[in-house]
Order: sequence, then C-alpha cells, then structure tokens
Amino acid sequence: MLSDGAALRSVRRPEDAPRQCAALPLTGSGDGLRVVMVTSRATRRWVIPKGWIEPGEAPHRSAAREAFEEAGILGETEPEPIGRFVYNKRKARGVLLLCEVLVFRLRVESVLPDWPERRERDRLLVPPEVAAAMVAEPELAALLRGIRR
Repeated sequence: MLSDGAALRSVRRPEDAPRQCAALPLTGSGDGLRVVMVTSRATRRWVIPKGWIEPGEAPHRSAAREAFEEAGILGETEPEPIGRFVYNKRKARGVLLLCEVLVFRLRVESVLPDWPERRERDRLLVPPEVAAAMVAEPELAALLRGIRR
C-alpha cells in the first residue's frame, strides 16, 4: 500500500507513451553467452539497464550510458534497436506510466567492480534463457529467448 493511501492506477495511452532506451549487454558466446541483468531501484525486479534518452543524445548512446551507470558495463552499442517492449513505470502517488523501451545490443568490453549505482542495484550475469525467466515483461522475455548464440 502507498503511504498516502492512493490506489495504484495505470495510465494507458500508447500514442503518448514516452520512450526510453535499454542496453542488452551480452558477453561470451555459444553456451557461454551471458546477459548482464540488474535490479530496479524501487521494486528490486530484475531488468536490463534502461532509462530516459537525454536531449541531443542518440538513443544507442543513451543505452550505453545507462549500462555504465546502472550495471558498471563498458562496451559498444549497435546503432539500430534489436527490439522494443513496453512496461509500466511507477510514478508518484501510485500512477503507472506506460513507457516504450527501445532495446540496443551492447557488446560487453568490461564489467567494472565499481560503478555509479553499485550501492543501489544488484548485478548478475546469466544465460539468456535464465534472463528471460527473470523478467516481468513478456515482450522483453521473448526478446531474450530469441538471442542468437
């Protein structure tokens, strides 16, 4: 329950849905392919690094920035998205804002031991099929299950 007693409600206007970007950080290959997952700050759900696209910043560059800030990942993102998903972002007073997320493949070059949000998030490297079972968003789970080895 929310502290102010407001009920959760969802704002569902896809035509007005704000857009975020996400990095799909991949390391290894074949049976050793791993996805870098992080927990969200508020709900502690497992997600891929994602966030708002900064003004004047290319979406794939925003995805790389989010991967560094949220998961301590350095690498190159591909400039074209490999997919998209929608989710409800929890806002003030229980409002859920429907967001569209563009997903960009990121080739992991380094996994840093320290990063900006290390004290706020957990990080885990798992096979794609395990990552798919960890996420709440069906479209993201399908994207993770479809990653080529």
